[in-house]
Amino acid sequence: MGIFDTVTEAFASSAQRAPGEGSEGDSAGAYWCDDCATRVRDVDVDDEGLDRDADGTPLCPDCGETMRFERASSTGCAC
Repeated sequence: MGIFDTVTEAFASSAQRAPGEGSEGDSAGAYWCDDCATRVRDVDVDDEGLDRDADGTPLCPDCGETMRFERASSTGCAC
């Protein structure tokens, strides 16, 4: 049962992580610029210093157009 115990421990330790410790953090999705194909995760918008429009939606750092928000899939990935 050694391999079974190892797998069980690996899943248990990953489930005990605090929010924000995973590679995806607490991300709910990403902002996309359809013109430039620029992508910025929602949790990175402030760190990247993006300007925002009157509604608070980030503006593309490359072309200045309003970006579109796309929710993460059910897997937790904001890709």
